[in-house]
Amino acid sequence: MSISIAIYEDNQFLRNSLQESLSMIEDFEIVGAFENCNEVIEQLTSLKPKVVLMDIGMPGVNGLEGLKLIRKHIPGTLVMMLTVFEDNDNIFEAICHGASGYLLKSASTNRIVESIRDLIAGGAPMTPSIARKVLLLFHKLTLPPEDLYGLSPREKEVLDLLTSGHSYKMIADKCYISLETVRSHIKKIYEKLQVHSATEAASKISKNKAR
Repeated sequence: MSISIAIYEDNQFLRNSLQESLSMIEDFEIVGAFENCNEVIEQLTSLKPKVVLMDIGMPGVNGLEGLKLIRKHIPGTLVMMLTVFEDNDNIFEAICHGASGYLLKSASTNRIVESIRDLIAGGAPMTPSIARKVLLLFHKLTLPPEDLYGLSPREKEVLDLLTSGHSYKMIADKCYISLETVRSHIKKIYEKLQVHSATEAASKISKNKAR
C-alpha cells in the first residue's frame, strides 16, 4: 500500500526537488505540492494524504497556522514540519499544536524517507538538534504529581525517550526491552494520558506542568 504525501513549501526549487526525489520511492505517492496553506483544508480534504510535509515560513497562511487548521478540521492527518527554523518558540508552538515530527531542511533525502516511514509506524521523528531542544524544554517545566496520570517509572522513561524523538527501536535498545514491550508501554501511556500520538502526549504533559 502506498504512502500518500502532500508538500507545503514556498521555495519552488525546493518544492520541485523534494517532490521529484520522494516520487522515486516505490511506495510513496506525492498527491500535491503547494506554496502556502491558503487553501489547506480544501486541498487535504480532497487529496486525503497520510502525511503532510510542512514548511513554516510561507507567504499568506504559514505552516504553523496551517498546522492549527489541519488539527482542527482533519485531526488524523500526520504533519511533519520540514523547516529552517530551529528556535524554541517555533519548535514549542509546532509541538503544542500537534506536529507529528520536526525536521530541518538540512536533513538528507534518506533521512526524510526514513522519518516518513517512522511517522506511519507511530513514531515522532526529529532532527537530533531539535530533539535535544525538545527534551530540554520538556525538563525545564516542573513535573506534575506522579499520580496525576498514574505512569510507572518505566512508562515515564519510555515517554521521555519517545517525546525527545527516539524511534521505537531506539527506545527498545536504550531500555533493553523488546519492540513488543515498547509498543505495550506506549499503548498504556496513550490510554492513561488519553492521547493518540507522541506529540499530543508531550503537549498534554507540558500544559499540565505549566499550570
